[in-house]
Amino acid sequence: MEKILIPTESKTYQVMIGEGVLADIHSFLISHFQQLTKILIITDENVAKIHLSKLADRLADLKPIVFIAPGGEKAKTFDVYYQALSTALENHLDRKSIILSLGGGAVGDLSGFVASSFMRGIPFIQIPTTILAHDSAVGGKVAINHPLGKNMIGAFYQPEAVFYDLDLLTTLPPAEIRSGFAEVIKHALIHDPEFYLWLVKNVNDLQTLTAEQLHYALTKGVKVKREFVSKDEKETGIRAYLNFGHTLAHAIESELGYGNITHGEAVLIGMIYALELSKELLGLTFDLDEFIGWVQKLGYQIQIPAQASNDRLVDKMKQDKKSIGESVHFVLLEKVGVPVLQGISDINLLNSLNNFNKKGGE
Repeated sequence: MEKILIPTESKTYQVMIGEGVLADIHSFLISHFQQLTKILIITDENVAKIHLSKLADRLADLKPIVFIAPGGEKAKTFDVYYQALSTALENHLDRKSIILSLGGGAVGDLSGFVASSFMRGIPFIQIPTTILAHDSAVGGKVAINHPLGKNMIGAFYQPEAVFYDLDLLTTLPPAEIRSGFAEVIKHALIHDPEFYLWLVKNVNDLQTLTAEQLHYALTKGVKVKREFVSKDEKETGIRAYLNFGHTLAHAIESELGYGNITHGEAVLIGMIYALELSKELLGLTFDLDEFIGWVQKLGYQIQIPAQASNDRLVDKMKQDKKSIGESVHFVLLEKVGVPVLQGISDINLLNSLNNFNKKGGE
């Protein structure tokens, strides 16, 4: 097990990462919360079938309450948020209670937002079950979706700890592996050129990743995330660089309907688009053809889905949290490891999207 300390302005906590770390959660709860009254596990219907018993059995003597949300982005609606709060109230949780988030990024976002708003804030712990959650479980961004925009209703609210048991990742389907690994690629591109070269050299098939490769890649990703969130907890500056690829990705997710494309696969398309813009606007020296060939070999789609309207994508990007006035702010790269924020007008954005579609992302 490796312990990674995440220092932020509001709270310092540890990410425990490795195989079998879930075995330590009972002792952690007892030692850190001497007056613990109730435990609410929030998970989703897919994770519950596979992993819920592994956690609930370890905590049987503490009699945890369980709330099961729908799978994927359907967990992040006002209705589900309300139902989770109702479960907490009906079971008499109080300020000495704790929420355990068992699942991927959507469950973590929902659980953290419930924790942040119930009685003005109670503790919660992230227990990720996906590769994608190596990013979302660290840093304290919690939110639910609105039909007009992803993650538009939320808070910055740090967990008490993150228990990242890699044994829980062995059941992931191929699409979820791709989704999570896109964020690993993102972390390398914005911060660590050597890590990016390691990925291209060593990762040729996401279905045959070794335990050692996965542990190394996820640990590196968490440490990159720490570099940004420890210096800028509430995204007033450099933390925005973590949104590389996300401005277009969020628009694609909203346009297609949440859950109809995985978050990471949309981010991968967004990164290719941002790399293209970086070459055009900033003179980025980068072999984009090699990158596209590599990610296609890993199974990624590289084009914006045909049913997505460019005009509507631009409208959705202008509603993004990172937009200011009539200018959409994109994270671009001056070079690998050197991100910058660049404002782009909606007219230029529409033209570049049309060109991107014509080239098929190549």
